[in-house]
Amino acid sequence: MYRSKFELCLKRVQKPARYIGNEFNSVHKEITPDIMSFAFCFPDIYEVGMSHLGMKILYHMLNDRDDTVCERVFAPWDDMEKEMSKEGIPLLSMESYTPVKNFDMVGFTLQYEMSYSNIVNMLRLAEIPLRTSERGLNDPFVCCGGPCAYHAEPLSILVDFFILGEGEDVLGEVMDAYKVWKASGESRERYLEIISQIPGIYIPSFYDVEYNDDNTIKSFAPNRPNVPQKVRKRIIKDLDKTYIPEKLIVPFTETVHDRIMLEIFRGCIRGCRFCQAGYVYRPVRERSVERLTAVAENSINATGYEEMSISSLSTSDYTCLKELIDNLLDITVDKRINLSLPSLRVDNFSMELMEKVQKVKKSGLTFAPEAGTQRLRDVINKNVKEADLMRTSKIAFGGGYNRMKLYFMLGLPTETDEDVLGIGVLAQKVIDSFFELPIEERKGRSVSVTVSTSLFVPKPFTPFQWEPQNTIAELERKASMLNHSIKNRKIIYNWHASDVSFLEEVFAKGDRRLGEVMISAVEMGCKFDSWSDFFDFDKWMKAFEMHGIDPKFYAYRTIPYDEILPWDYADVGVSKAFLISEREKAYRGETTPSCREKCSGCGAAAFGGGVCFE
Repeated sequence: MYRSKFELCLKRVQKPARYIGNEFNSVHKEITPDIMSFAFCFPDIYEVGMSHLGMKILYHMLNDRDDTVCERVFAPWDDMEKEMSKEGIPLLSMESYTPVKNFDMVGFTLQYEMSYSNIVNMLRLAEIPLRTSERGLNDPFVCCGGPCAYHAEPLSILVDFFILGEGEDVLGEVMDAYKVWKASGESRERYLEIISQIPGIYIPSFYDVEYNDDNTIKSFAPNRPNVPQKVRKRIIKDLDKTYIPEKLIVPFTETVHDRIMLEIFRGCIRGCRFCQAGYVYRPVRERSVERLTAVAENSINATGYEEMSISSLSTSDYTCLKELIDNLLDITVDKRINLSLPSLRVDNFSMELMEKVQKVKKSGLTFAPEAGTQRLRDVINKNVKEADLMRTSKIAFGGGYNRMKLYFMLGLPTETDEDVLGIGVLAQKVIDSFFELPIEERKGRSVSVTVSTSLFVPKPFTPFQWEPQNTIAELERKASMLNHSIKNRKIIYNWHASDVSFLEEVFAKGDRRLGEVMISAVEMGCKFDSWSDFFDFDKWMKAFEMHGIDPKFYAYRTIPYDEILPWDYADVGVSKAFLISEREKAYRGETTPSCREKCSGCGAAAFGGGVCFE
């Protein structure tokens, strides 16, 4: 219906390759009345969305079902949105140009809070009623999953249900239930009642929230029987048995991560106190070397990619990394396929590993000390010493590398000016380690270190979830101070915008009252908030003001331990008592060993698998 009009739009936009579809290994199935249809929406542009492994997994998994068709949807860039509006074209799927509103199910992945405005905008463009209370039998169900689903109350008025945890099993059960419900002809509410009994499903409309006069939450409780007080996340115990797509879609245009991503394990043993992923993805579960080797070989043959990236939160913690790398090199070297290992730790980096991964192509190295002083690294439980970084630098520089990226955070709890300035001092020491090499090993090479600071955003389900964020003014002061302290031109300094981080914190800790704020902001033109071209802080502040909400309440307040939190509906396995204990240890400067060194009793053992039972 809209294809010819849409194709005319392609001639008038900046990057038509974002929208044309028909890529190698994409799936095309006819949407018929007797088949379930799922629109998988990524709330950002094609180049970002096509880099996301979760989307690739679920897209192919759903399409492997005989009774389901899954098609992709991405946020149109501003030029395409204007052209579609001009032609009266609603938001369409990529595979068949079907209006998104005609699908049975519309699913969004929640990877970062700054994509929330795009979700609102995409629903608006799709002509789907924004609020769940306004949807009828002819409207699709809107669902969300991903890491932000654990604290997604700001989206609760927009989303029919959330999937908490790993979606491979849950989504299949959701579709099975939909098939039965669709044939029954019962109400929308009845379908939600059915899936509320599936572990891992959170339905916001089935819970009532009351507030105190000071804007804190007075009560949070189910409003009907048989609904769990807390929804426990779902995990897959045996990753070797889970679905892994091998015929990945090969885009026509360059994407952010234009390569095969080989996921070796889920979870993290480390327990860095600032890192939400390290807690919500527990326990650690590994894939076997044999399974990974087979997947890698099949993926290479099915795609023709020239790079493969090992995907995990901390790659060098994989117990059989040496054996895996040897197997992968047997597959990749002769075909000139580059093997990259992101997420390496400075405390277990080795010359042997470095020599292996640079057999095809040598690229820069990236490490994340996170803090400039040992005191602050102990506070955040990074468990990395300065000596580790110096040792790693010398190994890398001696092995022929001359570029290194170092990632840090500003605004961490207990941070002082000395800690901030310590970042520049540490970067200089890395530079110095290069010049400590014998002159013949340097071979006339220059050296550069890029220092990047992100701004600390206290996130739910971490020991720092009760912490206030540094003010915008304070974060800008710290970044300026650090910038002026770096005198060596071999050190390049990059930092993030503080007003974006402020809004990220507001939505990370926000409650369901923020839903109307988001709708108002989008009506004023807010979208693509993670893009500097579009982010408009003043419009957001106006939207908060319109609804009588002070965003500082969510960002700048120390939360008492006994306060009901907006994310208390989710049970991620890690107990609140453990997080409190870790926060107290942080303030004492005490560290906690990794899960493989010693079990600290976080609560993840309740899932009955992974590193907890090795």
